[in-house]
Amino acid sequence: MNAMQTVLITGANAGLGFEAAKQLALQKGVEKIYLACRNLAKAEVAKAELVSTTGKDIFEILILDVASADSVRSAVANLKQPIDAIVLNAGGMGGQTPNQLTDDGVTTIFASNLLGHVVLVDELLQRQLVTSTILYAGSEAARGIPKMGVAKPDLKNHSVDEFVAIANGDKFGPKADPLNIYGTIKLTGALWMSAMARKHPHIRFVTMSPGGTTGTNGMDDLPFFKKVFFKYIGGLVMPKLGMMHSVETGAKRYVEGLVNTGFKSGSFYASKAGSPTGPVVDQITVDPSFANEQAQNAAWQAVQNFAHQ
Repeated sequence: MNAMQTVLITGANAGLGFEAAKQLALQKGVEKIYLACRNLAKAEVAKAELVSTTGKDIFEILILDVASADSVRSAVANLKQPIDAIVLNAGGMGGQTPNQLTDDGVTTIFASNLLGHVVLVDELLQRQLVTSTILYAGSEAARGIPKMGVAKPDLKNHSVDEFVAIANGDKFGPKADPLNIYGTIKLTGALWMSAMARKHPHIRFVTMSPGGTTGTNGMDDLPFFKKVFFKYIGGLVMPKLGMMHSVETGAKRYVEGLVNTGFKSGSFYASKAGSPTGPVVDQITVDPSFANEQAQNAAWQAVQNFAHQ
């Protein structure tokens, strides 16, 4: 049964975040949805479209840029009422300068996919502003998708130092391909979420991959030819091969992860081995290393080093 009244979604003005806001607005009991976006103009357009589409004027804009810890802290400082559920959706390939270091000492791609969300969750917990569920957008890339040419992340020892090197870019170098970095970041995020579940048992922490999804804006910042392939050519061919599904299907995974308590806290759910689509399963059935508490704690400690420096 859905007990959610208030939900906050990062990256809510387009793609999966927008579609999740639309679907959640139609869930029984949901009374307010915060659209956490970095661009006010785009957020206002999205809000107007959501009100028109759903017939519900329950959306509130919260200006928040997950690539900046200061922006996240300012946004949380403006919140006065508790929020039941958070969808940590924002991310992508890190813009035009994915490997450039932010003021927080991590690469832009790491900040936008993980560190900003770490700061957001920590601030909300510290202020007792989250009551029920935190859902992080995982990815099958965290365990590799050989059919799509996405290799399994190459981690040597799952140490704090190794996760720090993922965060600040030392593991890859300043000219690394963001597609090769993305999976390691999503792996770090899934491990961090599992550690958080053990540290905060009163909150449900679920990592849920939306799967290979067409119509998202996560590939917009790739170099031209890769963008054309993944967003346009791939968007036409991959669904026919069962390698991608619609943005509606991807967002539905988020909604299910929030409302269905059968999805256990601390677990990472994504498609079965070998595919980024289809039914989701607990990823420890695909790769038991996701249950490694030492690795979870190391990932948690590494991101904490940057979140609270």
